[in-house]
Amino acid sequence: MSFRVGIGYDVHRLAEGESLWLGGILIPHHKGTVAHSDGDVVIHAICDALLGALKLRDIGTHFPDNSAEFKNIDSKILLKRSYDLVKGKGYELVNLDASISAQQPRLTPFVPQMEEIMAEVLGVDIDCISVKATTTEKLGFEGREEGISVTAIVLLQKS
Repeated sequence: MSFRVGIGYDVHRLAEGESLWLGGILIPHHKGTVAHSDGDVVIHAICDALLGALKLRDIGTHFPDNSAEFKNIDSKILLKRSYDLVKGKGYELVNLDASISAQQPRLTPFVPQMEEIMAEVLGVDIDCISVKATTTEKLGFEGREEGISVTAIVLLQKS
């Protein structure tokens, strides 16, 4: 059986008056991500992990941030399209694990819903999806509430 591992990392700046989409859900907060798409940094990191595992380049290659087609696009669509590329290469998701670094808002209460939404989009069992949220103890750009970062890793297997 052939396995592939991919790692994804993404960062988005936070600003007043923007929407905060994380893991496919809208999080109530006075700041949101600044982005060409909906700015869902969780999904973007996962897309990069999926694509990278099979040497399919990165999210920007497939969904460029200078294309009108992707302006304000729902990142769940990008996740589905990224996974379709993976399946097209004959692979399927074994599991994914994502870690969100953000000082505010507190994200742990939203994690189960994020996992549920992404499992639904990917058509996999919810036990294949793990999301964690942490702060940086007020250190760095995340700690100063200037941005949010996410690291994601996926394990794929040949179908």
